[in-house]
Amino acid sequence: MLTDSDFDALWLSIKLASIVTIILLLIGTPIAWWLARTTSRLRIIISSIVSIPIVLPPTVIGFYFLLAMSPEGVIGVITESFGIKPLAFTFTGLVVASTFYSLPFMVQPLQNAFINVGNRPLEIAATLRASPIDTFINVILPITKVGYISAIILTFTHTIGEFGVVLMIGGNIPEVTRVVSVQIYDYVETFEYANAHRLSLIMLGFTFITLIILFILQIKPLPRKGANLV
Repeated sequence: MLTDSDFDALWLSIKLASIVTIILLLIGTPIAWWLARTTSRLRIIISSIVSIPIVLPPTVIGFYFLLAMSPEGVIGVITESFGIKPLAFTFTGLVVASTFYSLPFMVQPLQNAFINVGNRPLEIAATLRASPIDTFINVILPITKVGYISAIILTFTHTIGEFGVVLMIGGNIPEVTRVVSVQIYDYVETFEYANAHRLSLIMLGFTFITLIILFILQIKPLPRKGANLV
């Protein structure tokens, strides 16, 4: 059976992933839209920054966030000026670092979805004198619904499975920063393999179900027999 500590870790992971996903929905949408529509030379630089978490080891990202959140770091100086305690080894610190670490998993699916929309729907909306907000809500969102669902699922599950960044920024504080991945690591360190096995099975099942959903979303229905394919 799962222990109280396991349930605390599961709840903390779900809480972290939910908050990060909501934040990235808000900031990832305009970034993805800009990257999909712009012709600026800055596009390459911004795309590279967004993609850093995919290729850079999580411990490296966590290390630099740890330095940035120290009293002498950039984030630490800003938070201290507002009377906020250092973010390292706090849940808020996990949210900040995880938001950057999961950024490409929200932005890139949305960017691809926006690119696939093309210009035609926007041109039609413009002829109907729809405002940019109306166009986005009533035209773009319905067309890119699958892209949004995929981005949300990828962001949520990626945040759930974080380890390196979480351990560097949050350490291993029960009910504060000890998420599922850290809890499993803690069990392995103390040779409690049965407990580690139970939590790992939950994560494996969750991941498998998530992948099935993603593949179902990506499958396009085959044209009906006799349908005009031209």
